[in-house]
Amino acid sequence: MSASKRLLQLNRTTLTKLVVVAVLMFGFGYALVPVYRQICEVLGINVLTQGEFVEAPRNTQIDKSRKIVVELDGNAQGPWRFRPVQRSIEVHPGELTTVTYEVVNTQARAVKAQAIPSYAPQSVTPHFKKVECFCFQEQTLAANEARQMPVVFFIDPALPREVKNITLSYTFFEIGGAVQTASAKAATVK
Repeated sequence: MSASKRLLQLNRTTLTKLVVVAVLMFGFGYALVPVYRQICEVLGINVLTQGEFVEAPRNTQIDKSRKIVVELDGNAQGPWRFRPVQRSIEVHPGELTTVTYEVVNTQARAVKAQAIPSYAPQSVTPHFKKVECFCFQEQTLAANEARQMPVVFFIDPALPREVKNITLSYTFFEIGGAVQTASAKAATVK
């Protein structure tokens, strides 16, 4: 056999082996997905749901056996109107709840204010958990500005069972005097 025929035979054998390896690799990659699903299903890990209805996880910390009436109150100590959007709400202990307070600056000047919460009865204070609240920081209200401010909270299920009503009250105070506008600041610098 001549060297060129032998080289041609060797090339064909190599090409055949490469085609077989490529087909096997493609087949392995194609078969990997169902094999992976089967392994995961048998082991109970990373189970993928396709088209099945899956119930959303529910919060097991909510005590559905009782309701607490939360009465909302707002007091203004300054140049604004301040009130809750609704006067009361019923909640289950452990349930995340959002209520909204509305403030309107009735002055023709900007003001800084801070809200201070209080609770009645006072014994509920450690059980009333605020997640988000406008009372966490100072509020700057522009002249004649109206704003709605949320309070996100839940009541600890460890709240004593005899407590049926809670009053959440905020007093909105002006702090630090008048807020200077940008033009007033520029005029003072000159």
